[in-house]
Amino acid sequence: MTNPELVKKEYTGVRYISGPLLIVEKARELSYGAQVEIILEDGSRRAGQVLEVSDEFAVIQVLEGTLGLDVATVKIQLVEDIVRFGVSRDMIGRIFNGRGEPRDGLPPVIPEKRLPIIGTPINPVSRDKPSDFIQTGISSIDGLNTLVRGQKLPIFSGAGLPANEIASMIVKYAEVRGEGEEFLTVFAAIGITQREYAYFLQEFEEAGALSRLVAFINLADDPTIERILTPRFALTTAEYFAFELDYHVLVVITDMTNYCEALREIGAAREEVPGRRGYPGYMYTDLATIYERAGRIRGRKGSVTQIPILTMPDDDMTHPIPDLTGYITEGQIVLSRDLHRVGVFPPIDVLLCLSRLMNLGIGEGKTAPYHREWANQLYAAYARGKDMRRLVAIVGEDALSETDRLYLEFADRFEKEFISQGTQKRTIEDTFRIGWELLSILPERELSRIRREYLEAHLPRKDQKASGPASGQ
Repeated sequence: MTNPELVKKEYTGVRYISGPLLIVEKARELSYGAQVEIILEDGSRRAGQVLEVSDEFAVIQVLEGTLGLDVATVKIQLVEDIVRFGVSRDMIGRIFNGRGEPRDGLPPVIPEKRLPIIGTPINPVSRDKPSDFIQTGISSIDGLNTLVRGQKLPIFSGAGLPANEIASMIVKYAEVRGEGEEFLTVFAAIGITQREYAYFLQEFEEAGALSRLVAFINLADDPTIERILTPRFALTTAEYFAFELDYHVLVVITDMTNYCEALREIGAAREEVPGRRGYPGYMYTDLATIYERAGRIRGRKGSVTQIPILTMPDDDMTHPIPDLTGYITEGQIVLSRDLHRVGVFPPIDVLLCLSRLMNLGIGEGKTAPYHREWANQLYAAYARGKDMRRLVAIVGEDALSETDRLYLEFADRFEKEFISQGTQKRTIEDTFRIGWELLSILPERELSRIRREYLEAHLPRKDQKASGPASGQ
């Protein structure tokens, strides 16, 4: 609905149309980010947003596309001075499109508040330090690259790797530990296919995840411009639940590569000078306006945590999208094509992964007092086991010592039993148990990164080990 208080005049000076954009003359009263309606000659209306304003013209992006628009008859009318989204507690369990309109066939939500989708920057002085972990149900993340409330931890995938399946697992299994903690997942899908949408919907319904989920779905055949808005609607919802209603909110966004491609398409339509590989020079700043909306505010219970997922073109981590994302975020989870090829799921390459805030969310009273040392030992043992594989390729297995063979066995079993867990959920206790079981393969003298008291309390003895691997598959 058009707000009559904001409608001061209609603009008719459309100079030309470029892709999804309208270039309007003498519209300097419009403001950046304003929401407008494009009125066609037959009276039908399309939504639009102001991207740029100068003394000479304004650039407006048309959300439903520019097909059929006639520059001679089209009119522009102001709706709101900035795009706002009506949020409410009743959004839980609902599915919306990329513009916040219901996609599930149910009536629109009656808003309790209308918030600007660009968000309000968190004052650095008011930011609280991320703390306490979020259990994702995936051992490679919970045990070795722990996700902390208020963190932004991206997943770097490659074409054909099961990023969607991992996203589905996180949405279904993620939870916070502790009494009286309210938890919610906000899922934003950008530019996905109908088949992918059907997969996500089926997975969430079968797992009963919709009861603690708000989803924003932008399909591949939806307007490209809508991809720019989708994560902002999702994050506005997350901030409302976190900072108004004291929820711990996990925002899963897939796929940020589609978002960046939309940025590049809009930049080309605006005839901007391109930056690296044709992407806009301001892409770093634009991505920061999304990623930096994660965090905690001092004095408030809730938190916003982000897991953005992106596909690296040609598996290239130096590509502008993962490169800039890595500068802004606090670590990365990297998927391995080699592990995927041999049937490991989820195929997470733990040696390339990093959670820079892990130490803030683990330890006594959070996960386990030995967590950091246990993770360090697993990393070291797996890295040496992979070195043994390369050595075997050169000199053969007969040249290895008995200890070297144990490291080789450790690496094989670590991939099959720890990293590979199928689609089953694992608690942090399951993850610790499997890790200790694998460490018992090695002689105690090799476990130099763990204190003696922890080894005596938790390392299974050779005569006490359970028969068969505890893989959780």
